[in-house]
Amino acid sequence: MSASQNTSAGMGIAHPDKIFICGAWVEASSGRSIEIVSPNTEQVIGAVVEADARDMDRAVAAARRAFDEGPWPKMPPAERQAILRRMAGEIANREPELARAWTLQVGGLASAAPMLMPIGTKSFEYMVGLMDDFPFAERVPSLTANAAIIAREPVGVVAAIAPWNGPFPIMAAKLVAALVCGCTIVMKPSPETPIEAYILAEAAEAAGIPAGVVNVVCGHREASEHLVSNPGVDKVSFTGSTAAGKRIAAICGQRLARVTLELGGKSAAIIRDDFPLEEAAATLARTITVLSGQVCAMLSRAIVPKKSHDRLAELIKGEMEKTIIGYSDDPATQLAPLAMKRQLERVESYVEEGRRTADLVTGGSRPAHLNRGYFLQPTLFAHVDNKSRIAQEEIFGPVLSLIPCEDEADAIRIANESDYGLNGAVFTHDADAAYRVARAVRTGYFGQNGMRMDYTLPFGGFKQSGIGRENGPEGLWPYLETKTILLDGAPTALS
Repeated sequence: MSASQNTSAGMGIAHPDKIFICGAWVEASSGRSIEIVSPNTEQVIGAVVEADARDMDRAVAAARRAFDEGPWPKMPPAERQAILRRMAGEIANREPELARAWTLQVGGLASAAPMLMPIGTKSFEYMVGLMDDFPFAERVPSLTANAAIIAREPVGVVAAIAPWNGPFPIMAAKLVAALVCGCTIVMKPSPETPIEAYILAEAAEAAGIPAGVVNVVCGHREASEHLVSNPGVDKVSFTGSTAAGKRIAAICGQRLARVTLELGGKSAAIIRDDFPLEEAAATLARTITVLSGQVCAMLSRAIVPKKSHDRLAELIKGEMEKTIIGYSDDPATQLAPLAMKRQLERVESYVEEGRRTADLVTGGSRPAHLNRGYFLQPTLFAHVDNKSRIAQEEIFGPVLSLIPCEDEADAIRIANESDYGLNGAVFTHDADAAYRVARAVRTGYFGQNGMRMDYTLPFGGFKQSGIGRENGPEGLWPYLETKTILLDGAPTALS
């Protein structure tokens, strides 16, 4: 199926057979297309054109010219902000299409999508609002100059690479941070989920963003590596696996390109003695089904005192076995399919590993009532050794490991005994205890009594979970370079 023969399952993009470069929808060089496969039906539901290395170079060249010669980085922040507010309105108008795209491409619940897409839009609007008083240039005291100014200038051309599990909010966060700061950008979506980046490009086009400031090219791994290797790219913002992040960091390190990496996680939930086990079981069983467990911040390790371990395992088992597994568009469904065949096979390989090293309490198989689609039952392993593969490696599926501990100190030790440090949680109704544990666990994000998120606050990880932060005011800093200016006299205005 060619991209020109299909408009991607009615998801509303105008040019699936084109890439967006320098303000125009143009032909790609490869002549090939990327098929989009439904995880519910295993059928091809659409296609977009495939960009190759030549197209990546064209996109970077357009972004480079737009940055070096165009008006965008030189605009007063208030002018950029007015255009970005128009763009935010265009994105809000496309929320129904974004919701449908998420459901069709990765199997996100149709019942949840209309509530989730506005979060991405509101986050975009929030970041644009930060321009009201962000210190792009400010006068500061100096020991040697009559007038000292700290200017924060755009880093340049950004290559933004987003994953398939949350393609709209993740790509939108990269896009808005770059544009707020005056950068130009090349968006490279996952080949499994290209639609969202196309919609964002159409929103930029409709809002009047100057040509070359926003570009979209969708390609496979070889083309992506070519993109991040291009010397015209000043910064790479990548969200995805730790393995891919290490490769990107190595490439960027060769030429000291700036890089932000939001990578994997193996996040722990610590259950304290003061927390009701029934409440913990219900929350943990429900959380592991969110996007079929395909969330980087997923609470995939539960650490519980030994005396409560077996009881909590039985309670979680009961909750998991009540889970309704079904197609994404069924309003009753609580656990939808995994996003793709290779992901299902990956998770199944970890299930087999877990059978050898831990106690399988429930799940671990494909549901008998579904004869198509990439489905897997919610799965619980008990008496898990924290040094085992299922406790140390990111599975990215509906698989929960229950790990016994001696006490709170031991639980913290186990939580920190990981190469990752993205998210974490403690289950307690004692606020002082929650804060104490939060400060002791080495993660970039932490919540009380569940997997909690606020997309207006900085998000990122310690250790191999990444470098830098996205969202919130801190999410703008990686897209800026700091310049110190020492003058004999103060300028009449700062901009």
